[in-house]
Amino acid sequence: MPWEKSFDEDKIVGKAMNIFWAKGFETASMADLIAGTGIARGSLYNAFGGKRQLFVKALEKYDRENRRTILADMEALDDPTRAIATLFDFIVSETVADMDRKGCFLVNTSLDLAMHDDQVKRIVKHGMGEFEAFFRRSIEVAQARGQVPGSLDPVTTAKGLLAMVVAIRLLGRGVYDASTLKAIAAQAQRLLH
Repeated sequence: MPWEKSFDEDKIVGKAMNIFWAKGFETASMADLIAGTGIARGSLYNAFGGKRQLFVKALEKYDRENRRTILADMEALDDPTRAIATLFDFIVSETVADMDRKGCFLVNTSLDLAMHDDQVKRIVKHGMGEFEAFFRRSIEVAQARGQVPGSLDPVTTAKGLLAMVVAIRLLGRGVYDASTLKAIAAQAQRLLH
């Protein structure tokens, strides 16, 4: 009789995502994944193929449900400078509220990118690239509306804003307190002027 799954695959990926997010790919063991998802080793392998494939699905889920959703919400705002300010406020608030100090799964994975395969590298680079593109587009629209100086280089400023997002996510894991993270976000706003 062929193997038949008796669980919601997306829920299992979500549980695995939280394990990988908290522990990282290398540190998360199969025992952690089995205990955390509540399904047997054989079922994990049958459904996902293995730890690496489950990690890829978890990273894609995080990217889809977090990064893409946040950027879509910001893109929906009609004011690009407000969208950038709102994004930084959100990132600081989310970072401060993260009692487990997990940070951002995408940023965390980028720290170990050299040890990952090309598929994981593509997911991370694409996610970071989309963040940078959001900033660049927002700056270009703000320039067209006269909200930020035309002399501002949208490409390099977008890279600087992305670097500040990464800094908040990393330093917010325990190095800096809320007031310092807010100061970094305020400095990001000053890049636009």
